Amino acid sequence: MKIIIAGAGEVGFHLAKLLSYESQEITLIDTKKDSLTYAGEHLDIRTIKGDATSIAILKEARIESASLFIAVTSSETTNITASVLAKELGAQRTIARISNTEFIENKAIIDFSKLGIDELISPESLAAYEIQLLLNQYGFNDTYEFEDGALTMLSLRLSRTAAFVGKSVKEAAELYSDLHFIPIAIQRYGTQYTIIPRGDTQFKEGDNVVFMTSTGGDDELFQLSGKVKVGIKNVMILGGSKIGYKTAKDLCASKFNVKLVESKKSNAEDLADELPNALVICGDGRNVEILEEENISDMDAFISVTGNSETNIMSCLLAKSKGVRKTIALVENMDYYQLSQSIGIDTLINKKLLAANNIFRHIRKGEVVAMTKLTNMNAELLEFVVKPKSKITNQQIKDLNFPKSAIFGGVIRNGKGLIPLGSFKIEAGDRVVVCCLPRSISEVEAFFS
Repeated sequence: MKIIIAGAGEVGFHLAKLLSYESQEITLIDTKKDSLTYAGEHLDIRTIKGDATSIAILKEARIESASLFIAVTSSETTNITASVLAKELGAQRTIARISNTEFIENKAIIDFSKLGIDELISPESLAAYEIQLLLNQYGFNDTYEFEDGALTMLSLRLSRTAAFVGKSVKEAAELYSDLHFIPIAIQRYGTQYTIIPRGDTQFKEGDNVVFMTSTGGDDELFQLSGKVKVGIKNVMILGGSKIGYKTAKDLCASKFNVKLVESKKSNAEDLADELPNALVICGDGRNVEILEEENISDMDAFISVTGNSETNIMSCLLAKSKGVRKTIALVENMDYYQLSQSIGIDTLINKKLLAANNIFRHIRKGEVVAMTKLTNMNAELLEFVVKPKSKITNQQIKDLNFPKSAIFGGVIRNGKGLIPLGSFKIEAGDRVVVCCLPRSISEVEAFFS
């Protein structure tokens, strides 16, 4: 597949990096020489310096033979214009990154495909959705739903009181045989090493474990982890950015009690008009006294989404010190993103990484219909649709020579989520979720092609 990416920023670079595992023919366009030089030195791709809205540049990139054109520059206007031009010049499919969430909300009214844009991706909308999902799954640090919740991925840091600490995966499975979850990835405390668990893998205190759950699995995990499930109702949001506004709007619609703190008076006044069900406060959220005046200690969750990563991290640490149970910080810097809970914050989110992963699902080979990268882990979650003639069809999992660096997380059959064990037989039409390390992606895909 020939893919052209406009924009060599973090989204474009991350996309190109993910695609490098696929041996796709990738061309990266950007106006900044430094960004292209860095990408060219680290990835096996073609780079072109120039404006993606230039017809000459698009022709130089051989747009007429492109299977996919992805515009992810920092300029919404550039992305839309470049996608329209790319479609007219022969690109089979186009994807544009946008910041105006109105475009996403009104897709039913305006047919963007008629304009030449097949898919719109809004990092702000994706981040707001991710935040709401995290609040609905309080107690877990990362979450991702497949098929409207038929299967749900949840990550959890194991405390000393967790029932399965000190036990192997096999021993835990024998003790709790009727449970609706399975571990699919483990990161040892204090390391960056990702383990795909096998039967003899032992759970240890401090492990960050990713589980795949079917219906009811989240409640079981709460009980076995030694935590008490407490609903989140009172939420404070720091920062009236597009993400802050979208998150507040969505949470108000879901009946959360929302306080939004914005430092600029004019912005705060506009937000107060647009969010009648939220309490908008004009003040500097970095000021401890202001947060205490607004009863931060009474909040169930604190979400910091200002434009400054350091402010978001520090304010979440402050909220944590005041007893707030759930903290979520938006970070732009990918280096910070790798730190996650080691600095004491429940969840760090990066809108660029969310956008890149969302776009990536449109590109996968075979029958991959969804994917996500596990937060702070070197592993991917892939969802496949099993074809009648796939290598895996009508086979028991234990009889497959499946890579050791991959594991079956779950199966969705007739809309119902199932946790498969070794004797489970895969059938045509099943939707199968697999967790694997990047080096195994092509090998795993071969089973479903």
